[in-house]
Amino acid sequence: MANTRRHVCNACGYVYDFLEGDPENGVNPKTTWEQVPESWVCPLCGVGKDEFSEEK
Repeated sequence: MANTRRHVCNACGYVYDFLEGDPENGVNPKTTWEQVPESWVCPLCGVGKDEFSEEK
């Protein structure tokens, strides 16, 4: 099953939302977390995907 939960940056608190994506940085709305490229970084502080946690 696709991961459509929100993911929160552990460094700055930015929230990646599946429904919104990050179009300004090449991630279209409704892009699951697994589909977000490994090269993508937090648009606020620049850390990688490995610094995000799934929102509970």
